[in-house]
Amino acid sequence: MKWFKSLAVAATIQLAAVAAGHAGENLNEIKAAGVFKIGTEGTYAPFTYHDASGALVGFDVEIGKEIAKRLGVKAEFLEGKWDGLIAGIDAKRYDAVINQVGITEARKAKYDFSDPYIASKAVLIVSGKNEDIKGFADLKGKKSAQSLTSNFGKIAEANGAELVGTDGFDQSIQLVLNGRADATINDSLSFLDFKKHKPDADVKIVAEEAKADFSGVIVRKGEPELVEAINKALAEIKADGTYKKISETYFGADVSQ
Repeated sequence: MKWFKSLAVAATIQLAAVAAGHAGENLNEIKAAGVFKIGTEGTYAPFTYHDASGALVGFDVEIGKEIAKRLGVKAEFLEGKWDGLIAGIDAKRYDAVINQVGITEARKAKYDFSDPYIASKAVLIVSGKNEDIKGFADLKGKKSAQSLTSNFGKIAEANGAELVGTDGFDQSIQLVLNGRADATINDSLSFLDFKKHKPDADVKIVAEEAKADFSGVIVRKGEPELVEAINKALAEIKADGTYKKISETYFGADVSQ
């Protein structure tokens, strides 16, 4: 019996040693490679999109670059459609996703998140001529243009809407404008950015959720050192005024609160 207990204790110590050996492994690999690989959509203004020159820009892109800088490496962005974006973490295509990923209990069960770096509210957007939809409850039986696996899509579905799948905000708005969808539930900050660039677009907000959604940098489970390093970087970005500068560029206001 004593021999068995000794063997069990030795096995436990060995497992702990193996776990310790893996701790920080991905952060070390990132630093050794000199690259922080980030999954992002590239179609979700003003967070991640392409400007007139074709360059990838946006609030989340700038935040990603600043995090990488503070990790002592360069940011490398790998673009993909939202519906398969988070799955790219499992496939180890990239180290993290920075794409307004809402922090939810379901996602936290499978992945780890950084501290929240931005909060937003879901808004209900319809054509300027639409007088039938005045609130979320009015979506019952209506067509709502959404990324099918997004939080916004879930809200629309919960209110009885028929979902029309899209690749992102811009396509959702276009479907509302051309009458192929009755509405879209999307991000309030994205809408403000859209109206800033296209003030004459005939769309309007008719309702807003009271509760804010928080987004974070999402990574694989079991990488506490990477999460800690990202959190440290985010804290520095806010403390030194970088966050304020980036948010004013894209939103015209400091959205850190």
